[in-house]
Amino acid sequence: MTSVERTAYPQFPKLMMARELHVFYSPSPDEAVWARERTDTDDHLLALVVALKCFQKMGRFPKAGEVPDAVVDHVRRCLELGEDTAAVYSSPRTAESHRAVVRTRLGVARNPGKARKIADRAIRKAARVKNNPPDLINVALEHLVQACLELPAFSTLDEMATRIRAETNAGIFQMIRSRLRTAGRARLEALLVVGPDGKSDLARLKRPARRASWSRFKEQRQHLEWADALGPAGAWVEGVAASKIADFAAEADAGDADVLSRYEPVKRVALLASLVHTAQARARDDLAQMLCKRMSGNLKKARAKLEEIREQQRAASERLIGTYRTVLEHLDPERQAAAGQAPDEGAARAVAAVEKAGGFAAQLADIEEVSAFHGDNYELLVARYFKADRATALALAGSLTLQATSADHSVVDALLHAVTYWGKTRDFIPDHHQGVPLDLSFASGNWLRAVRDRAHPGMLVKRHFEAMVFTYLAAELRTGDIAVAGASEFADWSAHLLTYEECQPLIGEFCSEVGLPASAGGFTAALKERHAQAAADLDAGYSDNADLVIDEDGVPVLKPLRGMGTSKEAAWLAEEIRRRMPERTLIQILARTAYWLGWWRHFGPASGNDPKLKDPQGRYVLTTFACGSNMGPYEAARHIPGITAHEISLAKNRHASITKLNKAIAEVVNAFAQLDVTRAWGDGSSVATDGTQVDTYIDNLLAENHIRYGGFGGIAYHYVADHYIALFSRFVPCGRGRRSTSSTGCSPTPPTSSRARSTPTPRARASRSSRSRTCSGST
Repeated sequence: MTSVERTAYPQFPKLMMARELHVFYSPSPDEAVWARERTDTDDHLLALVVALKCFQKMGRFPKAGEVPDAVVDHVRRCLELGEDTAAVYSSPRTAESHRAVVRTRLGVARNPGKARKIADRAIRKAARVKNNPPDLINVALEHLVQACLELPAFSTLDEMATRIRAETNAGIFQMIRSRLRTAGRARLEALLVVGPDGKSDLARLKRPARRASWSRFKEQRQHLEWADALGPAGAWVEGVAASKIADFAAEADAGDADVLSRYEPVKRVALLASLVHTAQARARDDLAQMLCKRMSGNLKKARAKLEEIREQQRAASERLIGTYRTVLEHLDPERQAAAGQAPDEGAARAVAAVEKAGGFAAQLADIEEVSAFHGDNYELLVARYFKADRATALALAGSLTLQATSADHSVVDALLHAVTYWGKTRDFIPDHHQGVPLDLSFASGNWLRAVRDRAHPGMLVKRHFEAMVFTYLAAELRTGDIAVAGASEFADWSAHLLTYEECQPLIGEFCSEVGLPASAGGFTAALKERHAQAAADLDAGYSDNADLVIDEDGVPVLKPLRGMGTSKEAAWLAEEIRRRMPERTLIQILARTAYWLGWWRHFGPASGNDPKLKDPQGRYVLTTFACGSNMGPYEAARHIPGITAHEISLAKNRHASITKLNKAIAEVVNAFAQLDVTRAWGDGSSVATDGTQVDTYIDNLLAENHIRYGGFGGIAYHYVADHYIALFSRFVPCGRGRRSTSSTGCSPTPPTSSRARSTPTPRARASRSSRSRTCSGST
């Protein structure tokens, strides 16, 4: 049975806040009059109003004894009834008649048969894309509320979700298995065979990519070829929702060969097929990511080499300047006239100065060498570092199916041109294909000068051309202008967008919900009006804004904020709060927040079922403490009695994930944002970003060494609003722009704080290690 805490089924919270009592359980004067007209005793009056307010909030009538005393006491005080008044009925018939009048007042019907049909239809539709029973129950709740029906018992919805989910998944499993031939099923079953070294191919399939070194780059391409040789997994799972495939793959990924071998054969094959499909996509993503990182490293090396060359050429530049100055002095007419020299004599002296400096040939060679790198033209040096990756990169182009996501196919066409002449042992290749010139408009001026040679018109310098193509290929993979077919992160993002025809019927409803005009003219007028109003508000408040100054040139300057110090009253308040606040250990804090907020319910098996643990709350609290404090399962088991390292490790590896961890963090942050004390600091309209360096293991695709941070690892990004702190909200690779990180990073922040404006702090840093299975940062 699914735990009710993991669903949105309405129930009373363990921690009832005063604000919630006031907002949801305070009867209005009209409701009080309405209730008094329908009751003859104070007990019935209190019971009717309690039933009314509970039904308004929950969509159902709570059972006897389920209503917290805090709610009854609050309603009693609002109705100004005596302390001895109890919310009880003299007979069940009176209670049922009151429930009927409540439904009539709220426009809600009690029709169990219709409710079951609506829930059944909604769950069956959702079960095709959702796998977790709590999600299916939540979908049914949403449709029942829209239909203005009283909610059935939770056990009814749970039984329906469990049964329909099992039927839907069984059909999907059978469909996937029927698409596999005998040889395909044998290959999947062979993944579970443990070899003499104690490892199986299942572990090889789940192995994450390593750092983007030259040897790892080649290994990853070989891993992709091996994963593709397992079979056409895309065809096996065709027609299955991506979310279902991800859930099936996650369930297979959480188990080892021994666990999966105990599954029913049809389900086991389907889960392994989903895992293979996900592994093939991940291998393509990792290979594309490695290419991007290798090309980024090559560009970094080329820039560093350019600086080194400039330093070495500084002496040559000074010699050339000295020679040039001497030549000018000899050829200066005024100097010749003052010295009484003939023009031919000055020219002879100039030639002698050049000969003394090494001769015309040597001077011209020095000039060519210096002028070759006089600008920021590091592009000429990229090819020498790309040489080591050339074979793997060009083989990669044949392994991956690359496609442009826009109408601009110039980079893809250039890549095909480079692959065509890959095996040709020549220094120059044509700049056209079948008489049609290549479109190199994507390249910068420096690259165009590097790939062309004046002595070979109509030709391209092959080595520079290949380096240029893969440089821009890596750039467009990052921006999404080029996609990798069969990948996940580098897939075609436009394929997930609604078509124009699908958007048309939804525009009116969408504009109505967000408050925008549905017509083009109305939208333009409303946008202009908003901009004009924003400008007027800014101008009106400029005189009172002491921090913003616009200078004579019209440039706005924001003054740095200076601390005002701590007042005596603030210091006294802080000391008084510290004195009254009890001191608790970290485990106690985790245990109390887990009990009151229920953040632990977001953890569980990858299958979506409820955890089959004796005390899941306690197990998840200890696991969070062990991993969040970086102790690890085995060290924690040594110091915490009553638990083993295996128990912590099992919860960490099979019941926790980054997605579940983020949901638990959001639960805590949202609860904190509801406290009244947070409003004393701000209204949540602004947020800043900052980060802390976290050391990671070196052989990791996403870990990097950055000179600014002085270490190898990643930067844990977090968001600090004016009324909350979200720790470890996001991880991003090193070198990624802070502006893009801070702007895009605020979208997955907790729901109650997601509208905050983003303001990157000067110390913001970035890196990532997202495939770690640790619970680090959950505290």
